[in-house]
This record gives sequence, structure tokens and C-alpha cells, in this order.
Amino acid sequence: MLVVDEEGTQLGEMETRTAQALADEKGLDLVEVAPMARPPVCRIMDYGRYRYEQSKKARKARQTAHTVKIKTIKFRPKTDDHDYTFKKKHIEQFLEAGNKVKVIMQFRGREISHIDLGLEFLRILIKEVSEFGVPESQPQREGKLISFIIAPRKVRPAPKVEEIDED
Repeated sequence: MLVVDEEGTQLGEMETRTAQALADEKGLDLVEVAPMARPPVCRIMDYGRYRYEQSKKARKARQTAHTVKIKTIKFRPKTDDHDYTFKKKHIEQFLEAGNKVKVIMQFRGREISHIDLGLEFLRILIKEVSEFGVPESQPQREGKLISFIIAPRKVRPAPKVEEIDED
């Protein structure tokens, strides 16, 4: 087998017993890193420390990873102006935080006969939050509900600044 020491220098091909004796002499472990290679490659290392560092890297990666959550906001065709603006502000906050928002228009009773009013309501909402997010699909009807998901914009448009020439 091909043996590599703890600094990464190749010690050449050795017998397994010789490599194990060398690792024991240094107080380290002999770890097979490439079993499918010809000849197989083994490394002399502190295996406990290696596992600890790998778990530390994995923990740090999980902490920095941002999971996208889907927040749900429900409307009805008779939603009042104040409630509409309140919910719209929440949608904008969720999108700025990087979360997706599922918007649901719920119809009750005879409201189902006025689906066109609900769709118009949702079109206006999409226009008003277009600065913060874009719909992933068109609103789809599911029984007494119309729903769609708004995804946050990757890069928000920067405000336009006019340059002043000083001559």
C-alpha cells in the first residue's frame, strides 16, 4: 500500500505491518483514504481529531445555511383596505427576509360566483409587491381557494442616482 505521513509527504509503498508500526511509533492512526486505488492509499493521522474537525465543519455549514421558509397569507374578496395594507406589509417583510410567501384567496359561500373579483384583487397585489418578489406561477384555483407563491427577488433594483458634473 502507498503510505502518506501526517504532513502529506509520500513515504512510498510499504507492507501493512510496517506502516502500522510506523503509525504506532508516532502515536497516530493508519487510515485507508483511497481503497479503490491501485495500490491502496493509507494516511498516518490522528483519526479522532480528524473526525472532530469534520463534525465542526459540518456544524458550521448548517449554521450558515439559510433555509427558505414558506409563509402563508390569506385574503378574502371582502378584505378591507386597512387589512389589505397590513397584510401587504407583512408580505414585503417576509420577502425582504428571503422567505417565500404563499398567498391564498379564500372564497366562502356565494363569494365563489365572483372569482373574477378575487383574481383582479390578486393581480393588484402582485403589481404592488413586484419590487420585493415575483410570482413563481400564475394563481391556480383549488376548489374554494386560489393560491400562488411569491419568491423573493435575488437582487433588488438599486435606486437611480443622477450624477452631477462639476466642471
